[in-house]
Amino acid sequence: MIKFVGGFDKVPSLPNTQFPEYAFVGRSNVGKSSLLNAVVNANVARTSNTPGRTQTLNLFNIDDRVMLVDLPGYGYARVSKEDALNWLQRLEEYLMTRRQLRRLFILIDSRIGARDSDLDLMDFCDIHGISYQIVYTKKDKRIREKSQQKISHENHPAMIAEILETSAEKKTGLEPLRTIIGIK
Repeated sequence: MIKFVGGFDKVPSLPNTQFPEYAFVGRSNVGKSSLLNAVVNANVARTSNTPGRTQTLNLFNIDDRVMLVDLPGYGYARVSKEDALNWLQRLEEYLMTRRQLRRLFILIDSRIGARDSDLDLMDFCDIHGISYQIVYTKKDKRIREKSQQKISHENHPAMIAEILETSAEKKTGLEPLRTIIGIK
């Protein structure tokens, strides 16, 4: 059973649970909420075509065993610079203080590839020893960027070596995520 726990504006207001957390983060419009919905096979996270719609830390309880976290996007979104900075500070606070966090999934649009903001987050995680895994989204779409930067775990000590490739629309590449999280 999937239950929406709530949307939280501040990290200290998050519930203190014993459940392991798996968080989804990425640039605005990368498909975080769509992928989360595909992984749990239910429409629990709100999706939108407008970048920056997820503005709170959204928690979902899966069978009283696991928590999934839909984090606000970074990068392009129609918000003020002050709001964007607040989101970034909240993300850093979440990553640095949330003891329940087992893995951060950094989502990257496979059509575009990693941007500076993705690489900055990866560097932050590497410096602070925060385990993360790269998940390419929208693998069913045509690649737009010809000169995509290759990402390798050799340059990123906190990165899980296996890079996952998914399509929420075609429902492909979801099983490895489900296995990692421990849901079927």
